[in-house]
Amino acid sequence: MAVWSKDELLKIAESDELHISAFRDDGVTYGTPTWIWSVVVGDALYVRAYNGQKSPWYQAALRQGGSQQRA
Repeated sequence: MAVWSKDELLKIAESDELHISAFRDDGVTYGTPTWIWSVVVGDALYVRAYNGQKSPWYQAALRQGGSQQRA
């Protein structure tokens, strides 16, 4: 699980939209940024795919076994 700083969480919480990118199959290159819903609760960030669990980025994240922070 990613650890987010309070500043990062504040920026995410205040933004109107959030995009996420899982890695492509090469494990190095980021995929196409995808718009997602997000909410910050306490020290945690929760995200939900617009298209649910069938979303390509969600499936890629599951295959990769975790999440990656991107600055």
